[in-house]
Amino acid sequence: MSHKKVKLTAAAVLASSVLLSGCGLFGGDEQAGKEEDIPQDVSYVDDAASETGAETDTSGEETDGEEAAVSENVQRELYLIDSNGYVVSQTLELPRTDEVAKQALEYLVAGGPVDELLPNGFRAVLPAGTEVDVNLKEDGTIVADFSKEFANYDKADEERILQAITWTLTQFENVEKVQIMVNGHEQTVMPVNQTPIGDGVSRANGINFNTAEAVDLMNSRAVTLYFMAESSNGDPYYVPVTSRLNLEGKEKFSAIVDALINGPSHTSGLTNDLSNEVALLDEPVLADGNLVLNFNEAILGLEGRIVSKSIVDSLVLTLTEQTGVESIAITVDGEGGLMATDGTNISEPVARPEKVNTGRF
Repeated sequence: MSHKKVKLTAAAVLASSVLLSGCGLFGGDEQAGKEEDIPQDVSYVDDAASETGAETDTSGEETDGEEAAVSENVQRELYLIDSNGYVVSQTLELPRTDEVAKQALEYLVAGGPVDELLPNGFRAVLPAGTEVDVNLKEDGTIVADFSKEFANYDKADEERILQAITWTLTQFENVEKVQIMVNGHEQTVMPVNQTPIGDGVSRANGINFNTAEAVDLMNSRAVTLYFMAESSNGDPYYVPVTSRLNLEGKEKFSAIVDALINGPSHTSGLTNDLSNEVALLDEPVLADGNLVLNFNEAILGLEGRIVSKSIVDSLVLTLTEQTGVESIAITVDGEGGLMATDGTNISEPVARPEKVNTGRF
């Protein structure tokens, strides 16, 4: 997948950034650099230089105009459980630490420090009292070794817990899959309901599975689509849903866009701003990481050549999950000059943000 992730490395990173969309559901800057040499057996990151936003003058000293200061907090994505039972990313500010992977898991524990940060309707995923150590292997597998309290969960939450752990840890650039241990013992299944985990789980295993429709496994593939939900306060956020799409006789990107247009199942509690009248006029074209989508006029709002930002967000999040897609651009009837409702020129490449669901409810 081509989703952007945070570096999990012992080296300081000086990363350039591209401004995406400010605050709200999307937030922060997208990281542009990549480390080639990633140390083995580490669970920490020295990310002060990449996250303070401070500039460096020619003398090598940091400055923000008058006086540079390292922020005491950093933004991290934590996958929590919402009121509908979905596993959803929430971007929260955590204290700066070298042990970022361990900290991220500790903030998934009920009764822990995350309790003061939980958005309305969300709950932590790990049982109270759970402790954890982590170890990053050379092949990109991170081992999460939990204490015995880890097994004190309801079996109905087992897959949600596995997904939350996996998607929280794979936000880091050099983490590809997650291996579970309990009290130093490797697990091939989860401890309560025996969900298979083999030698590790990755984002390819999916999240929030849509099982509403039966599909032919031989002629379908799993994709993660992003739909919208609302908190109890009416604040929107994006929910990833893994569905199997029938690709027989269909171009892959067109099939994914069609699935977004068709929307979530009626019983899902999720919504989508794409109407059924919206349609692609041509097959999407991928060049140099940018995917161009040419729609009919039904994608436009009521005020000229403007497209709802929530539609753009859903397309960006969904399509940049696909290998090789770094950004999307939208045209209508082959013509550009389109704007999102937040003022973004969406006929130019729009990249995936580093952080999602940054609004506080």
